[in-house]
Amino acid sequence: MARQAKNPKDTYTIMTELVLPNDTNPLNNLMGGRLMHWMDIVSAISAQKHSNRIVVTASVDNISFQNPIALGDVVTLEAKVTRAFSSSIEVHIMVMGENIPSGKKYHSNSAFFTFVAVDQSGKPIDVPELIPETEEETELFEGALRRRQLRLVLAKRMKPEEATELKSIFKLDQ
Repeated sequence: MARQAKNPKDTYTIMTELVLPNDTNPLNNLMGGRLMHWMDIVSAISAQKHSNRIVVTASVDNISFQNPIALGDVVTLEAKVTRAFSSSIEVHIMVMGENIPSGKKYHSNSAFFTFVAVDQSGKPIDVPELIPETEEETELFEGALRRRQLRLVLAKRMKPEEATELKSIFKLDQ
């Protein structure tokens, strides 16, 4: 039974956390592991909104910490599905920090997480198609196939010569 297609806005999820002393490293900045935990939660919720199923984390792309988030600052995590394949779902997460007393807001990092929707016995299950609506959503949607092929090649689940989208970027198919 085919599931009804969804739009990225249907999967939009926002989560807000306050950086408390137990969340910080010795420099009083948010620990990377705590942030990754929050990113996994917000992106899993987004993927569940898309699939209406239990999802499990399949991969996490590069997470580069561009700006530290200090003790007492507020962390806002925004997640939205960028593309769905047969049973996998790519989610983009944007992380912002905010120092409320000073009014300063700043980008901390962003990443792509991939989830697999599973049934009650843990077996992968088909997910609905995603239909982008805005120009930004279309760009993320189109880039998702390249990111997916790169993940599969790096995991040795796809041969580099089979990664047609990647070959076109590097003009290896000429």
